[in-house]
Amino acid sequence: MILITGGAGYIGSHSAIDFIQEGHEVVVLDNLSTGHIEIIDRIKAFAKQKKGKFVDFVNANIKDVNALSALFKMYKIDTVVHFAANSLVNESVSNPRKYYENNILGSISLLNSMIDNDVKKIVFSSTCATYGEPEYMPIDEKHPQRPVNPYGNTKLAIEFAIKDYAAAYGLKYAIFRYFNVIGADEDAVSGEWHDIETHLVPNILKADKNKVFKLFGDDYDTKDGTCVRDYIDVADLARAHTMAYKYLLENESTIINLGTGEGQSVKEIFAAVEKYLETNVPLKICQRRAGDPAKLIAKTTKAADVLGWSSRVPLELSIKNAAEWEKVLKTVKNSPVVSKTHKGVGE
Repeated sequence: MILITGGAGYIGSHSAIDFIQEGHEVVVLDNLSTGHIEIIDRIKAFAKQKKGKFVDFVNANIKDVNALSALFKMYKIDTVVHFAANSLVNESVSNPRKYYENNILGSISLLNSMIDNDVKKIVFSSTCATYGEPEYMPIDEKHPQRPVNPYGNTKLAIEFAIKDYAAAYGLKYAIFRYFNVIGADEDAVSGEWHDIETHLVPNILKADKNKVFKLFGDDYDTKDGTCVRDYIDVADLARAHTMAYKYLLENESTIINLGTGEGQSVKEIFAAVEKYLETNVPLKICQRRAGDPAKLIAKTTKAADVLGWSSRVPLELSIKNAAEWEKVLKTVKNSPVVSKTHKGVGE
């Protein structure tokens, strides 16, 4: 049985969908601070449609030792897939306390509960932000890790903690360092839904005459002057976590980059969205934001060699799925909530 922390959020929900599709029993824990109970309802409905196994949803914080203890005692959890974290870079700079308390203290609480209850496998959602300013491109897993913001610092600290727990307590882990995630699942069960939207594609899709899309910087040393990033589809990302679960059943721990190995500029993404929408999107060129590297592209050789994983979803389909989700989201926001938001365990 799989425990997915942060499973009501963007990436966590897609991981839950993929595990269910692959026939695994899934328990989701989320405190709904950034996730949404409506997404839980949609995953449950999806599981029922596919005759899948969504076992339980627990509304609790990963710092809640009692909730974790009750959960681990009620269910025979085999592996934890850990997404629960705050993840806004700018917010981490202005409010580092929130990030250190939630991301680090919460993860330590989770690790302690795992060890106390003899749960010895974890798949951890880390980030390319742990690398900081790139020294070379593409970025491989051996690239120096020098984060330039509190968010990256907290993720790196958890990486260290997981390694130390592995050495001391026999924990096995797969740590994934994500690059830029886009898209939604093809069934539009879930997608991006942030109260403060910072991601590129949904912000382009949401732009209109009343909300102009702001492009930050067109004077970088890149092919068209705008930042270049490695955009990986969320369904591809979710699939890697399911593969990592299977990998850890028989293999040792690993750390892997997840990206496509290719880079698109902001202008290229903008043009691709316009092409899909068949309309001109209002655009305003603004000054650069502090701390934005010109290029971030993953080296993905290890993902292929270790997991047999590679990205499959083309950019055009990622944009199509993201656009379809934006249409669905308007309905989802007005849908009645069915799931209980209990803090205990079990229905």
